[in-house]
Amino acid sequence: MFRSGSSRFFIVVLLLSILLITADVFWNGMRQGRAYISLVLTPVQWLVDLPAELADEVSDVVVDRGLLMKENARLKAEALLLEQKGQQLDSLAEENSRLRSLLNGRIRIPNEVTLVELIGVNPDPFQHQVVVNRGSEDGLFLGQPVLDSGGIMGQIVEMSHYTSRVMLITDARHAIPVELNRTGFRAIALGKGEPDELELQHVSDTIDIQEGDLLVTSGLAGRFPRGYPVAVVTEVTHDPGLSFTKVRAKPSARLDKSRHLLLVDPLADMTEQTDADAQADTVIVESVE
Repeated sequence: MFRSGSSRFFIVVLLLSILLITADVFWNGMRQGRAYISLVLTPVQWLVDLPAELADEVSDVVVDRGLLMKENARLKAEALLLEQKGQQLDSLAEENSRLRSLLNGRIRIPNEVTLVELIGVNPDPFQHQVVVNRGSEDGLFLGQPVLDSGGIMGQIVEMSHYTSRVMLITDARHAIPVELNRTGFRAIALGKGEPDELELQHVSDTIDIQEGDLLVTSGLAGRFPRGYPVAVVTEVTHDPGLSFTKVRAKPSARLDKSRHLLLVDPLADMTEQTDADAQADTVIVESVE
């Protein structure tokens, strides 16, 4: 039950509503009155709608930013993969020129790769190592080669379930088999503990090697797949008192700048390459017969 005061107020409001409805129907001046009232209430309506509009704008900005970040990450990954596929072109051209007549343009099959991100750097100046955000749970393995858009960076030496530690090729404990892309001469590139220097071991004084020559992985020992850039020769010193030439080189990879890296599976490449070699040998044998 309504109390007396509430009842009177309700009746007044009801009568006022009926009066306004009747006036709106039979009195044309009410339309002009509504227009003035609407004009007065427009700023109020704008203020009421403002929070919702701001929320929509912020939501659109957040969504657009998230999409842009995902798209940017995807494009970076695709660009890095394309650069990785192009790294072997120089070595492939030299190899094709030497072996085309024998193997009829032997085709090299690309390696399986995994994209990772650098998340840490070893602060010890005597250990050139970095940490990446993948581990044994992602199918990585000890000794797996690591490279960036410039060339070989190093190999995995320690692993946990979700992270891995990579030894860079400039570490004083690291050695990598290489070959001179121009002539095919093979050697061992040793890390010197310097951030931008490698040294070739046991290079005879009679070897044709020049500044600017590209060193690529030779594929020997089966650890690093063949044909990836390793370093560029920066200094060739012939000492008459020594039987070996002193050769220094600068790594092709951006060891201190790259953030997104690639892990290569050389085993897949070796298996596919063995199949390709077997097919080539079969062709050669058939042609001889």
